[in-house]
Amino acid sequence: MAVAELYTQYNRVWIPDPEEVWKSAEIAKDYRVGDKILRLLLEDGTELDYSVDPESLPPLRNPDILVGENDLTALSYLHEPAVLHNLRIRFAESKLIYTYSGIILVAMNPYKQLPIYGDAIIHAYSGQNMGDMDPHIFAVAEEAYKQMARNNRNQSIIVSGESGAGKTVSARYAMRYFATVSKSGSNTHVEDKVLASNPITEAVGNAKTTRNDNSSRFGKYTEISFDERNQIIGANMRTYLLEKSRVVFQAVLKNLIIQEWEVILSLKV
Repeated sequence: MAVAELYTQYNRVWIPDPEEVWKSAEIAKDYRVGDKILRLLLEDGTELDYSVDPESLPPLRNPDILVGENDLTALSYLHEPAVLHNLRIRFAESKLIYTYSGIILVAMNPYKQLPIYGDAIIHAYSGQNMGDMDPHIFAVAEEAYKQMARNNRNQSIIVSGESGAGKTVSARYAMRYFATVSKSGSNTHVEDKVLASNPITEAVGNAKTTRNDNSSRFGKYTEISFDERNQIIGANMRTYLLEKSRVVFQAVLKNLIIQEWEVILSLKV
């Protein structure tokens, strides 16, 4: 079926909006190839003649049955407005901050503490396959831990996002998961030392931005070592400056706070 054949009456599309970014509209009249106008009916009842050409038809909206899917790859139409709408529905209406996009976990920062990171939740995800339970940072951590234990190969978790997105907190929760599932009741308490080191790494080179009062200006590479029983035996943390421009000049509406700390971190096994 040609794409143009999908633009029939009663199907819905997304059109750009200066306030809401994307706005939903219903097709009021079948579109035919060569038409310059797509007759739309907005949600407030207003009719709109939307200028189009065959190369720039507005993106189609997914059926309501797919709205709120926990994996974006399950959507019939995967484009910017579909992604944003699905994330908004899950976050604003279902109070869910995590959504999968295949093997990628998308996290919405709620800017408040949520009761979804306790030991009971950790044990619920332990041993589960990714996708068997609701999307969660613990599911990603479990998959990495399981692959490491099963295949005896190093694993990596990349946490990325803009300033204030919650990268540092997400990494902390992943470390908490590893520390909890790998405990054996020994007296070394290496896991506790690894978790206790987080405030130290956050104290070096942070700055206030318009979105985050304590935004990390450094990238962090944390290497966690496990023994043959898959228990934590140590960690190595490295920081590297990614945003040197904020050391050179102060951007508008942003306070640059540079603090130099001398910290000696010792993990004794």
